[in-house]
Amino acid sequence: MQSTILLPTMADRGKRATLIAALAALAGGARVPFAFIPSVQPTTFLVMLYGYVFGWRAGAAAGALAAVVSNFFLGQGPWTLGQMAGWGLAGAVGGWLAGQNVRQSGWTKWRFLIVCTFYGYLFGWLMNLWYWYFLVYPHTWLTFWASGLRSFPLDTLHATGNLLFTLTLGRTTYWILMRFKRRM
Repeated sequence: MQSTILLPTMADRGKRATLIAALAALAGGARVPFAFIPSVQPTTFLVMLYGYVFGWRAGAAAGALAAVVSNFFLGQGPWTLGQMAGWGLAGAVGGWLAGQNVRQSGWTKWRFLIVCTFYGYLFGWLMNLWYWYFLVYPHTWLTFWASGLRSFPLDTLHATGNLLFTLTLGRTTYWILMRFKRRM
């Protein structure tokens, strides 16, 4: 008997695309009510959790689309591509983190909490790099460090928001997404 590789059907691809679109809409839409608090939004936490549950590809795609979705309400601009890259990477990091937990099945709160909190600073650094490269002139070490130090308080708010969202919503959201994944 010859073994065959099962390729995903069009229906499976459609389900995956619909899932990614729904996750992106949820993550992008969840950012809008928090817009009045600078840099505090559940988008980073949600996108990392998507990658953790559904894999790095789904997390990265949902993260990149979440930036576009939320900026329909908050304003598109030159920062949108930087946000797409940052949140896409967040989804990939969530998938990587799940791969690190191969021996442990289920939710490992503390490891996810530490990485998600740190990612608040990493996202800020990526956006600072984007800002410095495209919008600041001249490109010197002084302007690079000045733009980075100027945003440190906002990056701290982002990291704190990730910490609080993970502590309050992490376990419940994880189990909801896992239940949804099993039913798919």
